[in-house]
Amino acid sequence: MQDNHINYIELKAKDLEAIKQFYTACFGWKFTDYGPEYVAFNDSGLEGGFEKSEEPIVNGALVVLYHSKLEAVLETVKANGGTIVKDIFSFPGGRRFHFTDPAGNELAIWSDKKF
Repeated sequence: MQDNHINYIELKAKDLEAIKQFYTACFGWKFTDYGPEYVAFNDSGLEGGFEKSEEPIVNGALVVLYHSKLEAVLETVKANGGTIVKDIFSFPGGRRFHFTDPAGNELAIWSDKKF
């Protein structure tokens, strides 16, 4: 994995079983379940996942960048006008945070490094 490259895309869905059936039937994507709230996909050209959400889906895609030094890049984002909307948190694959850019787009940066 390379720092600062788009590494993952995350979407939202109300019904994870239905979304898996749709993308499997239409495009042959493969899925890995991570509990009842999340499913990852591959064989799509770019890896990603669907988060279960009951909220209306307005802008469902979350672009996820990779960076090996999560704390350092968080400070860089803040110093350059980004706003942290979810501070660093752990998930089964590592840690990440979410930010908005100066135009209001929400993105995330993750790392598989512990610190």
